[in-house]
Amino acid sequence: MAKVAMIRYRKRIALIAHDNKKPDILEWAKYNIGTLKQHELYATGTTGTLLEKELGLEINVFESGPLGGDQQIGARIAEGKIDFLIFFWDPLAQLSHDPDVKALLRMAVVWNIPVACNRASADFLISSPLMCQDYPRILPDYHSYRHRFTDK
Repeated sequence: MAKVAMIRYRKRIALIAHDNKKPDILEWAKYNIGTLKQHELYATGTTGTLLEKELGLEINVFESGPLGGDQQIGARIAEGKIDFLIFFWDPLAQLSHDPDVKALLRMAVVWNIPVACNRASADFLISSPLMCQDYPRILPDYHSYRHRFTDK
């Protein structure tokens, strides 16, 4: 039987943007400030500092992505401490921390949290009726994976 983790009304949202996408996430966040201020916000270094300054909202800021911020957010997703990921990544830029980016996106999928990688998907997610209510997120059953070597 699948386990369920409740994503509460007040969601814990991580906001990340690559350098070329920072103007996009800032514009998107300004447009959605009414919704965002109802939730707990997290961000990687430069993105978080920029959003705090421009929006006047309190944001829990981690390290910059290339300095480990993507991994910090990925760890919190695995711990069940981030419910939602908005990550405006630049598919045309070569990044030194591409493995970290892939790992972060993988964590969002592994732990079944909503993730938006561009403005259109972020618009659809944030305008969903599910944004203003509790949501029973089904957790994948990793019991057999965790015990594949110990149950023999």
